[in-house]
Amino acid sequence: MSNACACGSEPLMILACSGGSNVGQLTNQAAVELTREGQGKMFCLAGIGAQLPPMVKAGAKASGVVVLDGCPIGCAKKIMENAGLSPGRYVVVTDLGIEKIKDQALAIQARDVDAVKAAALGCAPAPAAESTSGGCGCQG
Repeated sequence: MSNACACGSEPLMILACSGGSNVGQLTNQAAVELTREGQGKMFCLAGIGAQLPPMVKAGAKASGVVVLDGCPIGCAKKIMENAGLSPGRYVVVTDLGIEKIKDQALAIQARDVDAVKAAALGCAPAPAAESTSGGCGCQG
């Protein structure tokens, strides 16, 4: 797994667990924002899980893949493994110090989304005042 920041590199294929807790929803929000910012493209994890040949083939051909899991259960990673694929970068949101809360009614904090985005890109989060692309320090 590479530790280099993906800033300015080819857009990543982003696969988010999008689970039913706050940390699952953080993976989804981070993937959406990274896609909007041009840092990557959110891809269909369910299609890979369903073993749809075009989806699995696209995952195998992708030059940069990041998998975002909300918690250590690792559903997204297991989906990839079951399809014979491995991420170039793997992020578990709870490993970033964000507590898993099963109540989705809690608002997702922008600072937490920024932390997930920075981890997805392999960057240390920039101070909020210096950030130009949501926490990585990449120029967007």
